[in-house]
Amino acid sequence: MKKIPFEFVLDHLLPLEPVVKPMFGSHAVYTGGQIVIILRNKKDHLEDNGVWVATEKKFHNSLKVEFPSMRSIKLLGKGVTKWQVLPFTDDDFEESVVKLCDLILMGDKRIGIAPDSK
Repeated sequence: MKKIPFEFVLDHLLPLEPVVKPMFGSHAVYTGGQIVIILRNKKDHLEDNGVWVATEKKFHNSLKVEFPSMRSIKLLGKGVTKWQVLPFTDDDFEESVVKLCDLILMGDKRIGIAPDSK
């Protein structure tokens, strides 16, 4: 597996014993049986590098209040995407990601999606 970008995220989530798996050339992070985020830092689609947040569209507005820089992932198509990204290029990237990790640690139900069963 390639080097995991933004490894500080795993340090913050350590109490939840996160599991990291490769996904789409990036790194999916699971806690409690759910995928919560993807860590992406690739050479293509640079605007979508950062931390992808596993969420539902119904939670976008409330999460945007806490994370004003959060937006849809351009790589996934036009319009609003289910998954959202905290872009690496934003000035408040690390602060926002730490805050996101805190929400995950508190079990915030807006973050996390059960993986599809095979």
